[in-house]
Amino acid sequence: MERVTREQVAMMPVEFKLNGRTVVGRPDELIIETARRHGISIPHLCYTRTLRPDGNCRACVVEVKGERALAPSCCRYPTQGMEVTTDSARALTSQKMVLELLLADMPEHEYTLNNKVDVWARNLKVGKPRFKSRVQPKADLSHPAMAVNLDACIQCTRCVRACREEQVNDVIGYAGRGDHSKIVFDFDDPMGESTCVACGECVQACPTGALMPARDAGLQAIDKQVDSVCPFCGVGCLLTYHVKENKIQFVTGKDGPSNHGRLCVKGRYGFDYAHHPHRLTKPLIRKEGVGKSADFVVDPGNWSGVFREASWEEALELAASGLKRIKDKDPYALAGFGSAKGSNEEAYLFQKLVRTGFGTNNVDHCTRLCHASSVAALMEGINSGAVSNQVNDVQNAEVIFLIGANPTSNHPVAATWMKNAAKNGVKLIVADPRRNELARHATHFLQFKPDTDVALLNAMIHSIIAEDLVDKKFIADRTSGFEALKENAKNFSPEKMAPVCGVPAQTIREVARLYATSKGSMILWGMGISQHVHGTDNARCLIALTLMTGQIGRPGTGLHPLRGQNNVQGASDSGLIPMVFPDYQRVDHPDANQRFEKLWGMALDKKPGLTVVEIMNAAYDGSIRGVYIMGENPAMSDPDLEHARTAMARLEHLVVQDIFLTETAYLADVVLPATAWPEKEGTVTNTDRMVQLGRRALKAPGEAREDLWI
Repeated sequence: MERVTREQVAMMPVEFKLNGRTVVGRPDELIIETARRHGISIPHLCYTRTLRPDGNCRACVVEVKGERALAPSCCRYPTQGMEVTTDSARALTSQKMVLELLLADMPEHEYTLNNKVDVWARNLKVGKPRFKSRVQPKADLSHPAMAVNLDACIQCTRCVRACREEQVNDVIGYAGRGDHSKIVFDFDDPMGESTCVACGECVQACPTGALMPARDAGLQAIDKQVDSVCPFCGVGCLLTYHVKENKIQFVTGKDGPSNHGRLCVKGRYGFDYAHHPHRLTKPLIRKEGVGKSADFVVDPGNWSGVFREASWEEALELAASGLKRIKDKDPYALAGFGSAKGSNEEAYLFQKLVRTGFGTNNVDHCTRLCHASSVAALMEGINSGAVSNQVNDVQNAEVIFLIGANPTSNHPVAATWMKNAAKNGVKLIVADPRRNELARHATHFLQFKPDTDVALLNAMIHSIIAEDLVDKKFIADRTSGFEALKENAKNFSPEKMAPVCGVPAQTIREVARLYATSKGSMILWGMGISQHVHGTDNARCLIALTLMTGQIGRPGTGLHPLRGQNNVQGASDSGLIPMVFPDYQRVDHPDANQRFEKLWGMALDKKPGLTVVEIMNAAYDGSIRGVYIMGENPAMSDPDLEHARTAMARLEHLVVQDIFLTETAYLADVVLPATAWPEKEGTVTNTDRMVQLGRRALKAPGEAREDLWI
């Protein structure tokens, strides 16, 4: 007879009675969840589906036949034959008493239109409280984004669990005893002076308004709620915009595949840019006689000395005619910079415009300064330029190897999954020349010398081969070139590499052994790996580590280059790079070229175009004379600003499409006002390679137009 696993037991049906009706639940499903699934509402305050049940408010108590005490339905699982009553006289009396006691401590002034104590009190027809209120603490308004109103706090600890267990920031705690107990930040510091990172998870968790967005945002009567996707980093968190009178009042996290309701400070509070007074609202044309130079200071509120406003007809005519004039002389003197902040649809249309309109493959975007070296190595090593599994698969790993990345700053929600995993016993190895926040959660921190990545990684490869920890079957069945790797690794023993990279040989062997022998090891990396003259070699080493140990193709294993911007993956997938068409089909491959010539109905350039770096160099020396830039700002983001600004100042014709008068736009001949992310619709592809839809929540200001329309 086969042994039944714990997972199988958890899925077995449990038949029990709920309010006299026979229902079917599961051993791993709480009574409150089963009740909700069957349309029965049980009052609850400290319980929320995304957090560990705590059972401290006792608003959700139910009566279980044969038991002396009432049971909290948020902490109790059903058993076969159990009889549960949620609305018995005894249960209702207790539920109402809890709500009345809490209601007595509620302040007269509300902080939210959705105070759950008030909601449940109304539902159960709880009247005016008979009890005196406690002495109310003063408000803490020290934080610029959040207000702390502890007079509305019911000490349900949802904020504590959200901070400690979900985000793993360990800022919020519970202090004092009896009537003096309260929620505190660090050592009872004002929130604005604490180590709070402003992720706002506590605000989203709070049921009463004790923690709310600042400036009474919770009291605004919302016109509409629009589900969308965060426009910042590559994690791709789903969120909901709460809009009143065409202005975003606040943002909440939505249960999405990459965030499950979590957000960071950027996603939750970084929406005011859409309402900034410096937004471009009309097309601008450079005034006659106003020259360009690399030496300038942008004043976005005072542009009239350089530009004049124009109609869309005039601006588009001038933009197109200037580019056409250059094309008629030499199409290879034109180039386009697309954006990783736009949608897949915009990226596809932009690269098609350059290839069919300009007649060249001189189109690129910021991936060139991002993970291009990683993509080159991945295409070479596994024939796929993307991740092998999603970030939160780290929860299924036994070992996480994070190198050259600082997710707590750059991918905060992704970092929470790593912190959750480490807290649950997964071994976290962090390798970085600089100590970052995740290092304190790591079992091993390898602080190697800058620029010695290859030495460290090859030493790990040497150790794994020397100790015969390779996966021979995986190598034989699924790889090639192992013997060459083995020969190369002979020169990289940990003892030789330790003085080079600064990590003791014993530590190198230990982490190599951990990585190779675990049931599931996952590698994640960032710009610290790719932004090197040997960035491709760095990524090759990581791929070799994965393939030689067979740590790919199963849950909790794989390779994950953490993508930077919200659609840098999708823009690359859509062909916004000079050497490939959409879906990474080489422009110099005859079959691919013919397919796209047939699809687009015209002859196409058959040689790879110039990259961002090459375009800038060509503009500097005069061989590129016209550029169309959508949503990029190389005059601020290029590594050599003087070179980039001089190059763009020398252009015969520059068209810039953006939402602000950026440094690059200041050098333009024509500036086209575009829409911000909440003002348009389109899909983006996150670092997990999931395609998600962003929806329009706002009307664009003035005459700004969607990028697709332009």
